[in-house]
Amino acid sequence: MDKQRKHGGRNLRIFAVALASMLVGAAITYWGVAQGVKAHSGRVFAESPAATAPASTKAAIAGAESVQEAFRYVTDTVTPAVVEINVVEKVQRTQPDVPDDFPWNFFFDQPNGRSQKPRSYTQQGLGSGIIVRQSGRTVYVLTNAHVAGSASEISVTTNDQKKYKASLVGKDEKRDIALIKFSAERNAGFSVATLGDSSSVRVGDWAIAIGSPFGFVSSVTAGIVSAVHRSGGPEGNINDFIQTDASINPGNSGGALANIRGEVVGINTWIASQSGGNIGLGFAIPIDNVKKAIDDFISKGKVEDGWLGIGLDVPDEATAKELSADPKGAVVAASVVKGSPAYKGGILPGDVIQSVDGRAVSSAEEVQRLVAELPAGKGTAIQVQRQGRSLSLKVQIEARNDKLAADTKSYAPGLVVRSLRFDQIDQDALPKGVRGVFVASVADKSPADALGVQAQDIITEVNDKAVSSVGEFYAALSDPKESKVSFTIYRDGQTLSTAAYKK
Repeated sequence: MDKQRKHGGRNLRIFAVALASMLVGAAITYWGVAQGVKAHSGRVFAESPAATAPASTKAAIAGAESVQEAFRYVTDTVTPAVVEINVVEKVQRTQPDVPDDFPWNFFFDQPNGRSQKPRSYTQQGLGSGIIVRQSGRTVYVLTNAHVAGSASEISVTTNDQKKYKASLVGKDEKRDIALIKFSAERNAGFSVATLGDSSSVRVGDWAIAIGSPFGFVSSVTAGIVSAVHRSGGPEGNINDFIQTDASINPGNSGGALANIRGEVVGINTWIASQSGGNIGLGFAIPIDNVKKAIDDFISKGKVEDGWLGIGLDVPDEATAKELSADPKGAVVAASVVKGSPAYKGGILPGDVIQSVDGRAVSSAEEVQRLVAELPAGKGTAIQVQRQGRSLSLKVQIEARNDKLAADTKSYAPGLVVRSLRFDQIDQDALPKGVRGVFVASVADKSPADALGVQAQDIITEVNDKAVSSVGEFYAALSDPKESKVSFTIYRDGQTLSTAAYKK
């Protein structure tokens, strides 16, 4: 028994030593492996560089991450409300009524003596749009008029890649906006964009553009607001644009320009570019310009504009001075439509428009836009400068009368005049001793046109009264003592007298 106990104790001591050795070996092995992995795989186990950065750097990184988080929020909020729009439009082009390979087609645009036949073609277009309202199963999408065009087919692809057949609700080419709609599945909910306040947009604000440039759906680009109240753009457009350097390309038209709070403040519309691609000069319609239009489209199928009834002119510096007006941003009522709200309210040709409904104006587009936004029946104050005096005229705004507005026979007088010191007039070519005003343009079929007045004439007298400046011309034209208007003009070395038209 003693021998057995001795042998058993010995075995127990050997087992304990072996177990201890194994544990120590395992610990050493784990430590070695861990160090090896840490050495060879620093990307996984090493601390972030930011963790050991100076305090000022950590603060800067935290600030940058806050901005990054804001961009993520804008993207997550706005992108679901932006859609891709595909259109198919039928167009007609005149083509020779002969085979395309007919020999003389190579040399001439038209075959000699051959008739031309209009032929129909289809062309596809691509743009973007913003979901601005949902009423039951009907979803309304705001886009540009030039995107919707005169499409025979419109389809909308939402952010989740579902495609819907759409139709046009209405469009307004002066503002370059259109509203389309599609029918959704029952109980389907869509992300509707939050429309912000574009009047609060300032130069330097963050600007995030979202759309489908070149068909790349839901593309997001960022920049800043480069300028506000930009005029110009496509011909006939009355918007004051937001300019941004956020990348905008073909296909972005109709998409959203959002602020850093995830509100849509503009509709991306056009770019200034010689190549057709982005060079950092993108322009968006301020969302405030279209809020009323959305309601008009839905309720009436069109935008109902307020109407004043004046032909506007932006004079050059010399002409503005002769009207005693500020050369910067002067806008003149060159003609007044007979029977229009302006005519009834006492606005006269030659009046310099200073403000509309209490809001100062500095461009013809601004006058048009502010008047268009006024509801029919509203009495509004139009501040004008006339012969150096400031007057406030009360005008009753009416709904736009397209028929009367297009009737140039009702324009009075239907011409635009310039100072003879206008910088585009060759002063050496002016006849010596002749004084008056230069006729820049004459409206077709207007009273002035009916009297035979032509562009580049010099009007020297109005109702036999000599005029030597633009101010004197308009004063004589609007003389309340005269019931008729006639002109004496100088043309090609001859002095001519016109008949008279009744005011």
